[in-house]
Amino acid sequence: MSPGGGTRAIGVDVGGTKIAAGVVGPDGLIGELTRVPTPPGPGVDDAIVAVVEPLLATGDVVAVGLSVAGFVRADRRSLVFSPNIDGWLPGDLAGAVESRLDRPVVVENDANCAAWGEAVHGVGQGATTTVCLTVGTGLGGGLVIDGRLHRGFGGFAAEYGHMALVPDGLPCGCGGVGCWEQYVSGAALVRAYLAHQGAGPDAAVSGRAVTEAAENGDQSARAAFGTVGTALGRGMAVLGAALDPELYVIGGGVADAGALLLDPVREAYEAALTPRQLHRTPARVELAALGSAAGVIGAGDLARRHAEEGPARGR
Repeated sequence: MSPGGGTRAIGVDVGGTKIAAGVVGPDGLIGELTRVPTPPGPGVDDAIVAVVEPLLATGDVVAVGLSVAGFVRADRRSLVFSPNIDGWLPGDLAGAVESRLDRPVVVENDANCAAWGEAVHGVGQGATTTVCLTVGTGLGGGLVIDGRLHRGFGGFAAEYGHMALVPDGLPCGCGGVGCWEQYVSGAALVRAYLAHQGAGPDAAVSGRAVTEAAENGDQSARAAFGTVGTALGRGMAVLGAALDPELYVIGGGVADAGALLLDPVREAYEAALTPRQLHRTPARVELAALGSAAGVIGAGDLARRHAEEGPARGR
């Protein structure tokens, strides 16, 4: 994407294994991403500062946006809980970082950042209502309506992965039972593959290995994508009854498999639409366009708008 004019912000995507950062302008990402390993919890703040400081030299940087996997309060400053980084304590994350960078800092949930990135610079451009579903370690979600990110009353909206869709289903790490992400995630893909193989649940297989096997024609691996894609598509039909979106965007590491996931998702989604839903135009279902940069782009763009427009209109 071209640098374009206007001010810039830095987007930082803090994940369980790596921290990625980049400069974001009105036209999207400028230059390449910088990546460093994610340290244990107590060192995360230091790592964020270390990866951001060199990028400040690019000039016109008005703010820093942090995309984090976890619960973020509606004030967009406070981290409540991050399950993927052991020892990273809740608190005023924005304050801890901005005091060292001399720039305003905005904190946002990672799936919200990915949704916003796709809505303004990716496949969601021009759509009135976009639901973003990120299929990775778990199932994240984000919702953009009429050009605004919907956060809900407390900032925790669009936690679609924790909708209990299967009565008496699998236990979830959140404490619930039958949560959607137990059937749509990297772990669910591996579980489905082992079941199709007739292997025990403790066999050592990664989601990446299942994807590679499916790409090479392994029928058990392809069937596993069918199982996960069907669960995703059926759940999307349930969401559609409530939200009536124009577009579903499917992202995350599992979605890197492309049509292996997308084809069964579309088939199951269309098959699960109720007669009432068939009287209106079904939502489009597309793969995310920004890949692993979506969180960085979304975080940076949200921070830039926050600095330019103020908290009330910073999307």
